[in-house]
Amino acid sequence: MGVWDLLLVGLVILLGLCGVLLPAMPGSLLVWAAVLWWALKDPRPVTWWVLVGATVLLLVSQAVRWSLPPRRLRMNATTRRMLACAGAGSLLGFVLVPVLGAIPGFLAGVYLFERVRLGRHADAVAALRTVMRAGGSGILAELFTCLLIAAAWVGAVFWG
Repeated sequence: MGVWDLLLVGLVILLGLCGVLLPAMPGSLLVWAAVLWWALKDPRPVTWWVLVGATVLLLVSQAVRWSLPPRRLRMNATTRRMLACAGAGSLLGFVLVPVLGAIPGFLAGVYLFERVRLGRHADAVAALRTVMRAGGSGILAELFTCLLIAAAWVGAVFWG
């Protein structure tokens, strides 16, 4: 598989990661489709193991999301910016504290956004709880799964 193909797969995975944070885009499906295309273009055992792992992780993620209460965040300009901050925090946490840092990074992104917006610690913590109850936990589960898949893909490309 050539460099341009890998770059294209990486861009689709990145688009899928952004799509997790947007309600109209099937982010996890884009990530999975990119890994599927990569596995079909480069049929080695490691690529198929990454595809199988991605499929299992996405199925478990969907089961977790379906088990959570069916709530949705009301999308307005503030919520979109908050999700962008949460996504950036999650990605930063994922890089700084490999894998598990995505969860506190997501929470820190929401908290910092709300702290700047509301000004007080207590109000920001209350807003964080509200966001997580209103659908943030489902978004976090899906984003964390897609970050795991992206990390597995990057690992397989560089060391596989």
